[in-house]
Amino acid sequence: MGGNQGAPAAQGGFGDWSFIIMMAVIFGIFYFLMIRPQQKKQKELKAMLDNLAYGDMVMTTGGIHGKVTGLADAVVTLEIADKVRIKVARSAIGAVLQKSGQPAPAAKA
Repeated sequence: MGGNQGAPAAQGGFGDWSFIIMMAVIFGIFYFLMIRPQQKKQKELKAMLDNLAYGDMVMTTGGIHGKVTGLADAVVTLEIADKVRIKVARSAIGAVLQKSGQPAPAAKA
């Protein structure tokens, strides 16, 4: 008469574990596809900024190309034309185009 009296209780044990495992897998995917590459990129950028030297040809994040003529803790002086120098934040340096003492890269035809 009672219908569900012999039915087992809710199967919460397996369902809870599958949810936890699924969340761990999703976190792992996010870590290896997003977090880890970003951390690696930040390390490379920090190493590049720490290794700036006088005479390096650099490009700022704003697209200004120049030659490093002065270095301080947080400020880099760039010569962008003859006798034209600007000061930019070290963090504004986006790329080192040519290290000092190295020949210029060959132009692509």
